[in-house]
Amino acid sequence: MRNFHTIDNGRYDVNGIISLLFSDNLLELGRDAKLQVEKNRDFLESQIKHPDSIIYGINTGFGSLCNVHISDDKLEHLQEKLVLSHACGMGNKIPIHIAKLILLLKIINLSKGKSGVRSTVIETMIAMYNHDIIPVIYEQGSLGASGDLAPLAHLSLPLIGYGKVYFKGEIIDSADAFSSCGIAHISLKSKEGLALLNGTQFSLAFSIFILGHSMSLWDIGHEVSAMSLDAFHCDSAPFDALIHQIRPHKGQLLSAQKISSILKDSQIFTGKKSTVQDPYSFRCIPQVHGASYQAFAHALEVIETELNSVTDNPLIFEEDGKILSGGNFHAQPLALVLDYMSMAMAELGSISERRVYQLINGDRGLPAFLTMNPGLDSGFMIVQYTAASIVSQSKQLCSPASVDSIVSSKGQEDHVSMAANAATKAYKILDNLKSLIAIEYLVAAQALDFRRPQMSSPQVESLHKQLREKVSFLSEDRLLHDDMTLVKECIEIKLENHFKKS
Repeated sequence: MRNFHTIDNGRYDVNGIISLLFSDNLLELGRDAKLQVEKNRDFLESQIKHPDSIIYGINTGFGSLCNVHISDDKLEHLQEKLVLSHACGMGNKIPIHIAKLILLLKIINLSKGKSGVRSTVIETMIAMYNHDIIPVIYEQGSLGASGDLAPLAHLSLPLIGYGKVYFKGEIIDSADAFSSCGIAHISLKSKEGLALLNGTQFSLAFSIFILGHSMSLWDIGHEVSAMSLDAFHCDSAPFDALIHQIRPHKGQLLSAQKISSILKDSQIFTGKKSTVQDPYSFRCIPQVHGASYQAFAHALEVIETELNSVTDNPLIFEEDGKILSGGNFHAQPLALVLDYMSMAMAELGSISERRVYQLINGDRGLPAFLTMNPGLDSGFMIVQYTAASIVSQSKQLCSPASVDSIVSSKGQEDHVSMAANAATKAYKILDNLKSLIAIEYLVAAQALDFRRPQMSSPQVESLHKQLREKVSFLSEDRLLHDDMTLVKECIEIKLENHFKKS
């Protein structure tokens, strides 16, 4: 029997949201939250009845049409037209798991009782979530200000009988999915269409997924880089705690501790070395990986603040007797940290590729390109080319979206965040990082095999064994794309398990 999670306006954190999303729990609107929503709605309706009341987006047009008054008999039609006109997304469909998270985040946001919607709207969205009716949403269309308008319009279409949804493994008309589950469509009342479209939930959902996965990849990346350290016969001195205690950045300290812990009891790591110093890509793992950790930590603070915020407009404060139009929908905080996370992920991938390059270079007793027959066989030569290509693409994708802005809506919306573009770029960099760590894993395992009979630490040997269960030692050239794909799948499985437990 499935349990219920009550939406009650408690505080959420990233781990809690991820845990809820991947659980079998159904949602329900808590009693206190419902009362707050209804009280908020009642106040809004009382204000609309005033004959001289002019409230943006409720009885006016939108954007630069904010000074156009809409008559009372057209207020409901205005909200439906708003959703239909704004559902103009283009590009690829976003992943279903992110679309589901957007739905969850919008439910939570509206349930805070500052948006003036009826509880019926929220409960219909909860019914969608509980029946796994997930709207089809597209990558392109949001400027990251005025809310993620186009994506959230596609999120909202099913409520009024339009749009496509994912349902039971297929993409079908939302009306058919609603009918199958006995869910009634709703007619939007004043303010409700605007409340559905205003908000940062598209950018926020991507931010949560990117942060959760990148933090997990940070851990996995340390395991793989530890294997590379032993495969390249690296010195343990750069990871001595004394070095990091006199430059005590939290990420640097943690990274050095992780490497030392992973390589504990390694015959290779603690053995005598023939070289005085190692290349930066090995020696400076704590400094580089640690800096990325600091970026993720900053992003976590911003993302969790956004997760517990109301990002609608206008906002209804019934206890203060005010309806205020502001700019909480402007996603600049998310845009900046998405760009920051992009750079942090790209740097993890960049230093990983450099370790791959060093391992195949024919140094320190390792054969050139890690093949037993260099010349006849190319070994891992072109694998490094692929890694270099991916690193270069990530660098190109790191061009910041958050410093861009294009004037829209006749100048009314004259500075926008481009957070949605920052989000979709960062998501691609995240996928690139998975590929790069998988490539290093494959190459490091091959290099470690050339160190036999010396043994690494129990943790590294276990990691090596896991890979060898999927991919055999490269004794002669074969189709390496297949090997690389298998290893990336291993990384993704490991990542998902780590991510869901985070």
